[in-house]
Amino acid sequence: MSASTSTPTTTPALPTITGSSLPPISILLINPNSTPHMTTACLTSLAPTLPTGVTVTGFTAPQPAPSAIEGHLDGVLSAAECIRALLPYLHDDDESSELAEVGARGTDKPKYDAFLVACFSAHPLIAALREEVSGPVMGIMEAALYAARMLGGRLGVVATAARSVVMHEDAIRGYGLAGYSVGAEGTGMGVLELETLEQGEVAGRMCDAAERLVGRGADCVCLGCAGMVGMREKVGERVGDGVQVVEGVGVGVQFLVGLVREGLRTGKGGVYASAGEGRRRRGQGWV
Repeated sequence: MSASTSTPTTTPALPTITGSSLPPISILLINPNSTPHMTTACLTSLAPTLPTGVTVTGFTAPQPAPSAIEGHLDGVLSAAECIRALLPYLHDDDESSELAEVGARGTDKPKYDAFLVACFSAHPLIAALREEVSGPVMGIMEAALYAARMLGGRLGVVATAARSVVMHEDAIRGYGLAGYSVGAEGTGMGVLELETLEQGEVAGRMCDAAERLVGRGADCVCLGCAGMVGMREKVGERVGDGVQVVEGVGVGVQFLVGLVREGLRTGKGGVYASAGEGRRRRGQGWV
């Protein structure tokens, strides 16, 4: 009787590559409301996961920008205040004294490689900035929604007040994600109440809203306000490991880092062509 022999099997080695270059990246985080502590909270939330070589600078809209963005008018007013106040921060060229001149000279050196609008909405500042700068621009709502779409089958949004529920659901349709959404659930709080109310109550209302979304089928829950940045862990504990809780400030920065490292910029051959060139053609020297 002959003994059977077997050929030992080994798992073939897979090819790998390790990065060795980390060129510096500078991102401008723009809080389009005029409440400074919200900007600080966003920056603080980034510290644990910010990649080496990446610097994020915070900008707070100057008054008379609204203290919170809770409706369409707030969005328009804050965008107008921001776009004018941002000019000195966009380019190193001291001769660019008017926004109409931004990008007019190829020698202008941008101060920032990318821009994150820290308002959970389809904020008008996002498209406005894309017309004025060449670096990628992203809002925290689209960042959170795109991340949730990649991570799960159905997404939902924890919102603040009732009007935000409607606006978020409208924006989700505008981003083409309605088929993957169970909608938004409100917490009954205003934006600034996320800071001023007792934090246990804030967490409880947010967790309750998240549970309702999970009950409707969401496996990814987006935190629907920049003022919610500190609540991801608490909401995650309530909904459990099977549900991903997505916070748009953090994923927004990571998305922008990836776009910059890939050398991608805002496309200027279509709807985001320079608005400054249009102003010059019609002889408008102001914004």
